[in-house]
Amino acid sequence: QVQLVESGGGLVQAGGSLRLSCAASGSIFSIDAMYWYRQAPGKQRELVATITSRSNTNYADSVKGRFTISRDNAKNTVYLQMNSLKPEDTAVYYCNVEGSADVGDFTSWGQGTQVTVSS
Repeated sequence: QVQLVESGGGLVQAGGSLRLSCAASGSIFSIDAMYWYRQAPGKQRELVATITSRSNTNYADSVKGRFTISRDNAKNTVYLQMNSLKPEDTAVYYCNVEGSADVGDFTSWGQGTQVTVSS
């Protein structure tokens, strides 16, 4: 059983910053990759950022230079530092983790956290 708990969302003015966190719990043996997705109302879920077990990162073009994904292996936690926020960043942000646990390979999703950027 692997659970993800997200936090850090909120309301911020354009140009501001937020840091999202996603902590995985359970009998985790290894984490292969962590992802941040976002979904705006009426839109498809969009992959925002990826970090692998070797800390290789990838970003959507829309957030490059503004967002930074990182991980704390000791805490099984992934972060998304969001700077220079824009109204179009408004969405529910979800973390996703792929790895291995006592139950076998898993893919787990966080509950989502709302990010609202006002202009």
